[in-house]
Amino acid sequence: MQPVFDLTGERKKDFAAGLLAWFERAMRPLPWRETYDPYSVWISEIMLQQTQMERGVAYFNAWMRLFPDIPSVADAPEEAVIKAWEGLGYYSRARNLHKAAKIIIQEHGGAFPRDVGAIRALPGIGEYTAGAIASIAYNEPVPAVDANVMRIFSRICDIDVPLTHAGVKEFVTSAVRSLMPEDSPRLFTQALMELGALVCAQKPDCPACPLA
Repeated sequence: MQPVFDLTGERKKDFAAGLLAWFERAMRPLPWRETYDPYSVWISEIMLQQTQMERGVAYFNAWMRLFPDIPSVADAPEEAVIKAWEGLGYYSRARNLHKAAKIIIQEHGGAFPRDVGAIRALPGIGEYTAGAIASIAYNEPVPAVDANVMRIFSRICDIDVPLTHAGVKEFVTSAVRSLMPEDSPRLFTQALMELGALVCAQKPDCPACPLA
């Protein structure tokens, strides 16, 4: 697998600059983007698994009215947490949120952990979600590679094997890491997410692509 663009030098800067300029124009006004509070970012990432954005935003706003912070989740009965999740499905997500909130209180003094390894150790958080939270909430240069990002780079890099093929995810993760600007990992991660959602979707809008 060889990229069809240069991952070094000025082309690397052009890639990031073009993507970030587009994101500044196209970014959706999502509630967790108002402060990038780690708790809000965490809840949004878990909610948006298997959930459409519009529906996720409505549930997120309702959730925050009920549970404005980590202690309020940890102190709530599991039944109340499940009730707030009702309609989203995949209820293990809500149960893991409840378990993780208790762990954060007990082991991290109530503060959402910053270290990506500690984030990854929480119930219900996988590699992608840990990277997304570290990058978006804490502006850490950690790649967050999901199906959308895999699709983007499969097209950019002209990957001609199935995305489940051994080595593909490692290749894409390495490419994302090499392109991520040191001063704005948070924006770069979100820009890739937004590109996958709005432009480089299953049916791509190639004329609108800022990377064209």
